[in-house]
Amino acid sequence: MIKQYRLRDYNFRLVIFLIGLTFTGVLLVGSAEPALRNKQFFGMMLGVAIMLIVSLMDFSWILNFYWILYGCNIILLLSVWIFGTESNGASRWLRIGGFQFQPTELSKILIVMFFARFFMEHEENLNTLRTLVQTAILAAIPLMLIFSQPDLKNTITVVILICIMLYLAGLSYKIIGGAILIIVPLVVVFLFIVVQPNQKLIKDYQRDRIMTFLHSEEEEYSDDVIQQNNSVMAIGSGQLTGKGLNNNEVASANKGNFVSESQTDFIFSVAGEELGFIGSAAILIVLFLIICECIRTGWKAKDLSGKLICCGVASIIAVQGFINICVATGIAPNTGTPLPFVSYGLSSMVSLYTGMGLVLNVGLQKNRDYREVGKL
Repeated sequence: MIKQYRLRDYNFRLVIFLIGLTFTGVLLVGSAEPALRNKQFFGMMLGVAIMLIVSLMDFSWILNFYWILYGCNIILLLSVWIFGTESNGASRWLRIGGFQFQPTELSKILIVMFFARFFMEHEENLNTLRTLVQTAILAAIPLMLIFSQPDLKNTITVVILICIMLYLAGLSYKIIGGAILIIVPLVVVFLFIVVQPNQKLIKDYQRDRIMTFLHSEEEEYSDDVIQQNNSVMAIGSGQLTGKGLNNNEVASANKGNFVSESQTDFIFSVAGEELGFIGSAAILIVLFLIICECIRTGWKAKDLSGKLICCGVASIIAVQGFINICVATGIAPNTGTPLPFVSYGLSSMVSLYTGMGLVLNVGLQKNRDYREVGKL
């Protein structure tokens, strides 16, 4: 389980990127909601500690228990359905002591780990009907549990994640082409159904968000679109260098509470207003560099499972970051997706740091064999 590694193989560059971005998030969350600054900092320290521990654990040894990981994931998601606390019409959280934990965030990492090993086991017969049917069934179970919370955004995120991992595992282009020919019409039909007034596929508030995006100019949806409009105004008002952290300007959109949930879903509007174009661009660049480091590590991995772990974690960061910024800038419907390592939320942060610990361990092993120094 634990091996002796060389210090020079540890990716300190990635660690610096992560800590720098997360600490920026602590400052932004503290500016948006001062009472949450200490919790966010605690989440950062806990995440870094877990990352360091996981980074020294042999990922291949962990993946030996991939079916146990899959079972734990299902139990975790079922516990939300049974014991979950409700907030804003959704049951997505478990209350543990004085904290709320969102199992779906950890579930995404467990899904990456499971399918990394599953696809490696089926590398030679990945494109057979039997393997693809097994993949569909194994993916459908956690997806249904996530969707039933209801959590459409994470359902879509996980679908994209599994598709990316399938592609990287060696899915045939013929199958990809056939899937596109089937999926595109289904998506069109799905969108046509969900915009109908009495549809039953998604919740009413989810439909309202889609309708707000499609018909933002109509008075019926004017109240719903104000949130995103204010976010865009906040970002623009920061201009080149921003108004500064914790500013008290009367015209501040964030300090004036014109942007709700600014510490989570709309943290990028805080960055735009207080750090300006330069600060916002810096956040995007560091996120991009983290994604690139994950992909670079994956391409040097000793086996397919290591490659899929790195690219899977990179995909989660990329997809969530893309969605969050699109929402904050008004070019996508409001989904409530956090900005990785920046938005407030201990569940998301600790889960992502766990994933980054696995990435670091993949980088430590590369193509070399290491001497085991202990077993647990």
